[in-house]
Amino acid sequence: MSGGIRIAVVMGVSGSGKTTLARALAEAWPATFLDADDFHSVVAKARMAGGQPLTDRMRAPWVRRIATELQRRAGAGERVALAFSGLRRRHRDRLRATGLPLRFLFLHGDQAVIAARMRARSGHYMPASLLDSQFAALEEPAGEADVMRLSIDEDPALQLQHALALLEARRPTE
Repeated sequence: MSGGIRIAVVMGVSGSGKTTLARALAEAWPATFLDADDFHSVVAKARMAGGQPLTDRMRAPWVRRIATELQRRAGAGERVALAFSGLRRRHRDRLRATGLPLRFLFLHGDQAVIAARMRARSGHYMPASLLDSQFAALEEPAGEADVMRLSIDEDPALQLQHALALLEARRPTE
C-alpha cells in the first residue's frame, strides 16, 4: 500500500456527504467503515436532535472514544474509513496525536447546497437547523498538510476516484 495511510478521515459539516464517501471508500480501498456519529452519547444525540449544538466540552469525550477505537482497529491491522465532522482543529489534532498514519479528506461546498441535502434526507438525528452552528464551529483546515480538499459538487463516483488517488499519493512528510 503506497503512502502507508491506514486511516482515511472523511470530514466536513453535517450533510456534506461524509458517510456516503466513507462507505464507498471502505468498499473500494478496502477498509472498515466507522461513523463518528455512533460514538456520540445518547445525551449528545438527543441534544442535537432537539436543535441544540454540542459545546467543545461535550465533544471532547466523543473525540477521545473515536481516537481510542482508531488505535484499536489499526493495532488489529485494519484500515479504517471514518466519517467524522472534524470541525475543530483540536479534534483533528487529537486524532493526529494517536500517531497513526492518517489522511483527512475535507468535503467542502456551498452552505445552501448542503442545507438542501439535509432537508431532503430522512432518519437522521441532526436537523438542518443546526447547519449554521456547524459552519460557525468549522475551523477551515488551512495549512494542514494532511488535509486534502474534495468538492461536494463532484459526482460521487468521481469524488471516490479523487479520494482514492489522494490516499495513495505520497506527501512530502511521508
